[in-house]
Amino acid sequence: MSGQIDAPPRRRAGRMLPRMTALRRREALTGYLFILPAGIGLLAFFVLPTLRAAQISLTHWNLMRPAKWAGFENYARLWADAQFWDSMWITLCYVLYNIPVQTALGLLIAVLADRLAKSVALRAVIIAPYLISNVVAGLVWLLMLDPLIGMTNSFLGLLGLAPQGFLSSPDQSLISVAAISIWRHAGFTALLFYAGLQAIPKDLYEAARLDGASEAAMFRLITLPLLRPVLVFVLVTSIVGSFQVFDVIAVTTQGGPAGSTRAVLWYIYENAFQFSRMGYASAMSMVLFAILVLVTLAQMRLLRGDRSDLG
Repeated sequence: MSGQIDAPPRRRAGRMLPRMTALRRREALTGYLFILPAGIGLLAFFVLPTLRAAQISLTHWNLMRPAKWAGFENYARLWADAQFWDSMWITLCYVLYNIPVQTALGLLIAVLADRLAKSVALRAVIIAPYLISNVVAGLVWLLMLDPLIGMTNSFLGLLGLAPQGFLSSPDQSLISVAAISIWRHAGFTALLFYAGLQAIPKDLYEAARLDGASEAAMFRLITLPLLRPVLVFVLVTSIVGSFQVFDVIAVTTQGGPAGSTRAVLWYIYENAFQFSRMGYASAMSMVLFAILVLVTLAQMRLLRGDRSDLG
């Protein structure tokens, strides 16, 4: 009897299996079709140019004559290039000036916006600087920080303070460029943190208040751990973007004064388009690419970017 009863369900399961497999294949095909445009863009604008840059880095090419095979000569020359490592150091200093302040300020703005004011108008004001392009932001601050006609020094004069060089001073120029970047990106960082705060269950805070936890304790024990995925995203994208700073420097200082803002991307640009050393510039680009991959992997590993405490 048991064999007669069990047989029909088994036959039905056997007939349903090919149908489920066909359905999954159609769903997979639909998914591939959706990601196809992004995949084509990734291949055309990122993967192929990266492979081409790797090829050019093994040649001597000045854009006027055919490229000549050089092997790893450009990489050997790069290893002994003091200016390249100096530009890497300047870029690292820029990252250290920019990222901690930008991240902390963005988190502070997000927490205040979540606790005190949740209006759409306020969020629009916060993100407004990010909607301005880097070039426009650089031009605006170039005028505002001008030592002769800039309103910043005029305001300092009203306070009885001495005028500052800002972008024209070797000691202040890199900090000034970092400040411009902080002004432009802090609002976007705050918006990312604000979105992350909305995903944290509010009953966790209510339970903590009932247990007598202070605001500082709730921030340290609830907010920060549950914001870790957002924090990882912010740090990875911000650090990668900061290592590639170019627009603001091109508009405001052009690597000066006295090379104090010659970041690595500006140095690559000089070698490629001012000195026509495309092979050498491509070699530096590949080294920078490798450094950014290692930095990203280190951040993901140290901050456990693949895990969430909300799970």
